[in-house]
Amino acid sequence: MSVSDELTTVQRCLDDLVRSVGRLEQQMGSGGLDIRRVRADADHLRESVSLLRAATVTTTSSRRPDLVTIPDTPYDTSLWTDSDDEGLGARDRHAP
Repeated sequence: MSVSDELTTVQRCLDDLVRSVGRLEQQMGSGGLDIRRVRADADHLRESVSLLRAATVTTTSSRRPDLVTIPDTPYDTSLWTDSDDEGLGARDRHAP
């Protein structure tokens, strides 16, 4: 199964859970600490899955950039004629 299919399955199960918690609230009353905790946990799970779905959509929609091939041929040394060797100072000067 793909990630999208799995997330859809999880969302469907969470919807069933929320409906079941609603029926429990009607039978037990919504004032008890335990049922409020279960309701809050179910809502938190629903929000977490929604965030996960949004992150998955963002990740799959952004393609990896195309790879750039770097040739094995040596670089043109004339590119570095005006630069100093890093950390060694200029070529015509001596280190102290």
